[in-house]
Formats: sequence, structure tokens, C-alpha cells
Amino acid sequence: MNNIGRRLLQYIPHIRLYIALMLVIALLSGLFIVAQAQYIAQIINQVFLFRQGLAQVAFPLLALLLVVVGRAVLPWGNDVVTNLASTRAKTTMRQRLLDHLYALGPAYTQGERSGELANTLVDGAEALDAYFNQLLPQILATACIPLVVLALVLWLDPLSGLILLITAPLLPFLLFLVGKRADTLTKRQWSQMSLLSAHFLDVMQGLTTLKLFGRSKLQSKTIERMSERFRQVTMRVLRVAFLSSFVMEFGATISIALVAVEIGIRLLYSGIPFYQAFLVLLLAPEFYAPLRAMGTQFHASMNSTAVAERMFAILDQPLPVQPSTSDAQPALHERLQIEHVHYTYPEQEHPALVDVSLQIERGQKVALVGPSGAGKSTLAHLLLRFIEPQQGQVLADGVTALACQPQDWRKLVAWVPQRPYLFNASLAENIRLGSPDASLEAVVEAAKNAHLHEFIQSLPQGYDTVIGERGARLSGGQIQRLSLARAFLKDAPLLILDEATSNLDNENEELVLAAMKKLMADRMSLVIAHRLNTVMDADQIVVLDAGRVIGMGTHQELLHTSPLYGQLVSAYKREESVQ
Repeated sequence: MNNIGRRLLQYIPHIRLYIALMLVIALLSGLFIVAQAQYIAQIINQVFLFRQGLAQVAFPLLALLLVVVGRAVLPWGNDVVTNLASTRAKTTMRQRLLDHLYALGPAYTQGERSGELANTLVDGAEALDAYFNQLLPQILATACIPLVVLALVLWLDPLSGLILLITAPLLPFLLFLVGKRADTLTKRQWSQMSLLSAHFLDVMQGLTTLKLFGRSKLQSKTIERMSERFRQVTMRVLRVAFLSSFVMEFGATISIALVAVEIGIRLLYSGIPFYQAFLVLLLAPEFYAPLRAMGTQFHASMNSTAVAERMFAILDQPLPVQPSTSDAQPALHERLQIEHVHYTYPEQEHPALVDVSLQIERGQKVALVGPSGAGKSTLAHLLLRFIEPQQGQVLADGVTALACQPQDWRKLVAWVPQRPYLFNASLAENIRLGSPDASLEAVVEAAKNAHLHEFIQSLPQGYDTVIGERGARLSGGQIQRLSLARAFLKDAPLLILDEATSNLDNENEELVLAAMKKLMADRMSLVIAHRLNTVMDADQIVVLDAGRVIGMGTHQELLHTSPLYGQLVSAYKREESVQ
């Protein structure tokens, strides 16, 4: 069993019990195979050589019938156990992946393709079925059944047993040689499948843009080429699988033929009794049967191995958030402090934040400005605890944020992003993300505060209106106001507004700004904006550049002390004059 297999087994609860049951079934199968061969040999020996009638072989016939029934029941029991193990494995791995992705947060998932991750979680987890339903029980059967058969053959006829012992390693060796090539191709096949899934999702999400620019037919051809590459890789995998089956069958046939020839010659010269010779001939195919089946099950489960490698690549990603062992509930009433924070993204040379310090008091509006890549969004992710500072600390009323669990800390933070994500659910359900247990009256009040209530009331189904995937039935301004309604409903002491007024027309911008002003009252507010009209009235403006704080003060102060801020203001005024 390879390292991936061992890791899979470590992740599955109660797997030792399942393996023990599979092992018992494999041992019983071996014993039943031996018993069946003995009774058949005994009946034929007594009837054809000693001319005995039905009365003399009645007991062996009855025993043979019971053995046959037993052999029929055991596969059913094995299927029950393996299906339980497989179901538990798929559920556990899918849940572990989801939990780990949640813990990694957007800092990791933004660098991945959504379609590929979805394919790994859904189809990938289902692909584990072959490992637990086919390969694992076959490994145990291959370990047990040949040993039971070999033990009897060595006792009956040491020479035949020696031939079985010598030829047995031949089949695993042939499987290893072919399997290495198949493993490489299967990984490539899964990679192509994930790439195809990711690209197809991208095309579906961008279908409007593709139609607008007349590129949909080109993407159809691209998907056709990717599908053809996937077909070619799949056919190569199948060719290797068929070759493996041929090699295994050929090796087993040659080995059985050696035993048959050796037994036949000795039987011809009276070197072995007929009963023993016939019993050995019956057992020889049973000895190689699990080894032959191993090749088929190995290739059937190779997708499981390829998928498991991708799953463990995700699970091995170090968590940026180190969970606290404390159950202390965080409090944020008066002051949020960021002290000498440093952060560098994995595999990035340049730091995203360098020695950043700032403070937000209750009722204070602090703005972050700077060019793209200055570190504004990184600072927001830090306050949301999607990432943790590598140096420095974040303090809530003088207590470090690391003193509490990330999920408890996030209850203190309301976030209004530039592009809010809306789910294909009703308006009420989307607003309730801010507080899942909120009453309809609280939802309505939040919508009123966000200037969204009148629009919702104009809809035939009101708050029960399903808005479509990503809010397809809403305008940009309505989506942004819905996001503000979530923040009103959450009623958190710290508010982060990340480009909340970007890409809005004048009418919607006025409504959003009015809602924002009401939302920021008596809260600690951090506003990230390129459109400087939303931050010029801030109590304090922090200018970031290349992850460093290069200016801090009011609008008027920074105009005289920060050249970069002056450039940003000039650029904004030019944009406004053009519009």
C-alpha cells in the first residue's frame, strides 16, 4: 500500500473496524475455497474411482451445498462493509476539504480555479469509491486467499506448492511494471479533467461577455480541443489497463500450466494419488485468481489515487489562521489598534505589508488610500482574519485578536466588499447572511436603512423573490445596497467598506453614500476607496504605498505633506472632469 493509501486510511474514522471485517471475510473466503475444492475432489474421487453411490456421498454433497451458499453470502457481506467504508470515506474527505478551504479563506481560494476545486470536492470525492469498494478489499483478499490455498497445497504436495511459491511474485512484478506507466497517465487524465471543468465553468460564467465580443464560437472550439485531449489521454489509460489485464492473465495461465504439466506427468507415472492431484489442480486457479483480479481493481482505482494526491495537496496547505485554544469571547467597544504589522504572501518576494500601524476609535472614520497593490485589501483580509500578521499584532480594546477563535472575531466585523456575492436564494435569505436568526421585521428594518425596502416592495413576491445566481436580477446599485443591508442586520462594532461605491451611477451612489453614513454612525469604520470623494471627510486618511504607511492625517493635511496623496487627488479630479 503506497503512502497515499496509508494517508487515506488515517483520515477515515473507524477504518480499522472496516478493515478487520474485510480481513475476516477474506479469510473465510479462502477457507471456503479450500473446503469447496476438497469436497468436489472427494465426491469425484469416490464416485468415479471407487464407484460409490449417492448414499455414500450424501454428506460431502450437503457440505458442498453449504459451502457454495457460504461463498455466495460472503461477497454480499463484503459489499455491505466496503460500501459503508466508502460512504464514510467520501463524506469525511469532502468535509475535511471544505473545513480546510474555509480555514484557508479567500487568500488561498482566490489563487485557485473555482471549477477545479468544485470538481475535486464533488467528482473527486466520489472517485474514492473505487479505492474503498474495489482495491482495498482486493488487497486483503490477495493477502489472505493465496496464503490459505498455498498452506494446503504445501501440505498435500510440496513440489506443487514450491511452484506456486516461485511463480506467485511474477504477477505483482508485472503489475508493478505496467502500473507505473498507468499511474502517470491517470494523473494526467485527472489533470485534464480538472482543467476542462475549470475552463467550462469560466466560460459559463463569462458567457455574456463572450457573446458580446463574438468569442463564444472560439471558446466552443477551445472546449472541443480540450475534450479531444482528454479523450486521447483516457484512451491511453485504457490501452495500458487492457495491456495490464492481458499480462496478468498470461502470467497466471503460464503458471497454472506449469502446475498442470507437472501434476499430469507425475500422475501418469503414479507419482501422486488422483485425489491429491485433482485437488491441487482445482486449487491452482483459485491461488492465482486474486492476483489476476488485483490488476483489474488496481486500474479501476487509479483515479482514486490521483484524486487523493490533489486532495492532500490542498490539505497540506498550511493554515494562515492559527486557531486559539481559548474560549474567551472577544470584545470591541472603544478602540482597534494595528501595531507594526508585517505580512508577505506565500511564494511572493515582496512584502504586502511592512510595519503598518494605525488606530481606529469608536465613532471614527479612517480611510485607506493608495495605488493598486499598495496593501489595502491585504489589510482588510488581516482584520477579517483570513490571514494573520507574521509580525506585529491586532488589538481589540488592548487584547490581541489571537486570544479568540477566528469565527468569534468575525462576529465583531461587518464587511461591505466591492463585489458582494449573492446566492441564488430569496432577498430575505441573502440579507439574513448578516444574522441567520434574524426575524423578518429585523430584515425589513435593515433593508429600509439601506434604502432597499421600496424596491423590494415593488416586486410581486417581495422579500421571497429569488434573485438568481450572483444576483442576476438586480442592478449594481441594488446589489451594493443589499450588501449594506447585511451590515445593518449584523450590527457589528467594526465596519470595513471596501470600494463600496465603485461602478455606481450618480443616483445609486447617493443612496449608497446615505446608507453608508447612517451605518458608520457610532462605529469604528475603515473605508477603502479609489474614489476620493467618499474619504475626503474622513477623520483620518492613511496613505499606503508598496505595503508601507507613507502618510497619515486629514485631507487638508495630506495635501501639504504627502506628494502621493496629492497625485491621487489630482488623478481623481481629472477623471471627474472627463466624466
